[in-house]
Amino acid sequence: MFWLSRWWCAIIVTMNDASEVTNRRENRSNNFLGVGLALILAIAAFFSGHYVGTNSNANLPLQAGLFSFFSTSPTQNETTDLTEFWRVWDLMDEKFVGASSTKLSVEEKLQGAISGLVKSYDDPYTIYMPPNDAADFNDEISGNFSGVGMEVGQRDDVITVIAPLPETPAFKAGILPGDKIIKIDDVSTEGMNIDEAVKLIRGEQGTTVTLTLYREGATELLIIDVVRDTITIPTTKTEQRGDIFIISLYSFNALAEMKMQTAMREYVESGATKLILDLRGNPGGYLQGAVAIASYFLPAGEVVVREQFGTTEGEELYRSQGRTLKSRSPKEMVVLVDRGSASASEILAGALSEHGVATLIGETTFGKGSVQELIELPKGSSLKVTIARWLTPQGQSISQAGLLPTIVIPRTADQIIAKEDPQLDAAIRWVNGDQDVSNYVTATGSDLFAE
Repeated sequence: MFWLSRWWCAIIVTMNDASEVTNRRENRSNNFLGVGLALILAIAAFFSGHYVGTNSNANLPLQAGLFSFFSTSPTQNETTDLTEFWRVWDLMDEKFVGASSTKLSVEEKLQGAISGLVKSYDDPYTIYMPPNDAADFNDEISGNFSGVGMEVGQRDDVITVIAPLPETPAFKAGILPGDKIIKIDDVSTEGMNIDEAVKLIRGEQGTTVTLTLYREGATELLIIDVVRDTITIPTTKTEQRGDIFIISLYSFNALAEMKMQTAMREYVESGATKLILDLRGNPGGYLQGAVAIASYFLPAGEVVVREQFGTTEGEELYRSQGRTLKSRSPKEMVVLVDRGSASASEILAGALSEHGVATLIGETTFGKGSVQELIELPKGSSLKVTIARWLTPQGQSISQAGLLPTIVIPRTADQIIAKEDPQLDAAIRWVNGDQDVSNYVTATGSDLFAE
């Protein structure tokens, strides 16, 4: 995902609010905390800036000053009464007794307050990340992190596997796209958000996490032990079968554009005239990667994706940069997708399909069509926030139901385990000229295909 966003929040204390707090606490030893913090925040709000770029095509995350959290009131003309906030703050200091004698620092309590604010928006993809979590996230999108090697999302309020990455512990353990995670070790995932689930699944290399999974069609829950390892996210793999060149793109991470450029050079030098782009199990990543890759196949100016901010702000169009292959463009092209194809994968697949460049074969995609912006905050924290929705060039919402392929061919768990691939087999038949949809329906025993 190219994380682009606008964000605002405020915890600002007026002098009247602070006075009310200190009047209630005048006989307590910590009676200056409320006033002190209020003055610090007020002064900081006056002197500090909040820098947010306006170019949504920027390649780098936006920056925000430390006290930009506190420098803006919720609305221009609204007075916010934070008496209850400070009252709870005081009561927790005064009364809470935990299992550990270690007390939270002021910084930790502020991070907790910010996390609670972000969670109140009830969006699984909007996350506040304290420094340690932000560092882990940056490692992941850079291509390396420690864990089990799978992308998770929320479907029907249940933590769901989008895709295990190839040759990772999750992949080798037999976890499949669409598996619903019921428990992580002994912790139920009911009511859990994605950030909380990821924290529990990740851990030190060599340790084991036990996942309890519900798999569609299974008669009982699956319990799978996965040994964590250092994960190097694969990006591309290429293969040639006669006149057919196959590119598997596993992630739209920071290396995707460069790796895809290399793969496209291999395709041109191979002399092949037919191309299969395999986006199955690709959970997405940076938006600019999807736009750059679409530009190999679409003339300059063609719409790749529409970004819809809402009725008051309209939409922004991302267009092809026109790096087309010209005479080396494939004569026939298929894009393979499945339930693990999400986000930037859906953008690329939707654009190539709707512009008539490629035929989609596989299963309905995940349906992750929201836009996030990553804002790096001082002291190493980050905010990833949803600010818009993605639509295909013809205006289809990706989030509502995902993308329906032209030819829907399921791939069962047993087929995956047996390394049988009816979806790839169908793609090869299609680019070789067998383009009668009824043949695929008969062959697969399914009546699922797009008109």
